[in-house]
Amino acid sequence: MRDATNLRRALAVYVVTSSGLVPGRSHLDVVRAALEGGATAIQLRAPELRDRPRDLVDLAIEAAGLCHAGGVPLIVNDFLDLAGDSDGVHLGQGDQLAGARDRLGPARFLGVSVEKPEQARTAWGIGADYLGVTVFDTATKPEAEPVGLDGLREIVGATALPVVGIGGINASNARDVLAAGAAGVAVVSAVGAAPDPVEATRELGRVVSEYVGEQNPR
Repeated sequence: MRDATNLRRALAVYVVTSSGLVPGRSHLDVVRAALEGGATAIQLRAPELRDRPRDLVDLAIEAAGLCHAGGVPLIVNDFLDLAGDSDGVHLGQGDQLAGARDRLGPARFLGVSVEKPEQARTAWGIGADYLGVTVFDTATKPEAEPVGLDGLREIVGATALPVVGIGGINASNARDVLAAGAAGVAVVSAVGAAPDPVEATRELGRVVSEYVGEQNPR
């Protein structure tokens, strides 16, 4: 069941899958490594399966099974009607946002990628649960427009929705993204292309946990 408090916690270490970053490493390999490393949410991003919906549904079902066994939500990127047993869907500005909440239903999360404060407010109005913001340049999604840390701060201030930063983020700059107001950090190649994706996820988690601990000392 969709819950705002649990979602904010889930956004902390958000790993997005990708195939082809390392030869022979599949989406499910990334899911397993991320879960072992302590990821708090997984997004299945498989644009190569756009014309193979049955394969996408099967993959989403298998990924959801792994995630749910580990107590972690699975979000499917782009494919609103092919989300399998996932916990939600993440959409971009080029996707059909109007009516997305009604089609998704009340129990699953809706994430929306935004680049401007006005897009953030629109996403809030259509029932989004969280926002994704590209912060730095990224080769894994070159069409995305990076807004930088200042742009991230503006978007964070535009709505009450939690924001997850993505794009060029790794353990070395995750603190800067969190300090700009992001509820969490999402990564693709920092885990998916890492020599040791389990340890890469753990290191990212350590950075996030240390930052959160500094902001909320006992």
